Amino acid sequence: QVQLVESGGGLVQPGGSLKLSCAASGRISVVDAMGWYRQAPGKQRELVAVVASDESAEYADSVKGRFTISRDSAKNTVLLQMNSVQPEDTAVYYCNAEGFTRGTEWWGQGTQVTVSS
Repeated sequence: QVQLVESGGGLVQPGGSLKLSCAASGRISVVDAMGWYRQAPGKQRELVAVVASDESAEYADSVKGRFTISRDSAKNTVLLQMNSVQPEDTAVYYCNAEGFTRGTEWWGQGTQVTVSS
């Protein structure tokens, strides 16, 4: 299967920047899209950004213009550059990988991002 390990979370001040990284291992050849989701306390998990195998990307409206997702297929990693972060960006961020086979997906363990002064 596929294993995902996130890193890069932490505490950042409003207006600051943070970069999240997700390293994939295992059967990488079965992975199509990779992305980031987040879940704030008391809220449902939501899509932040996703990048397909053809490197086309989609973003949640709330992060457009502030976050950038990128994928390094050679290193089997996906990055999320977070700029101009706001307190409402505080959440646990999860890396997700979707397989070419419908219904297959994998999740990382999550990394906490806290935006506070």
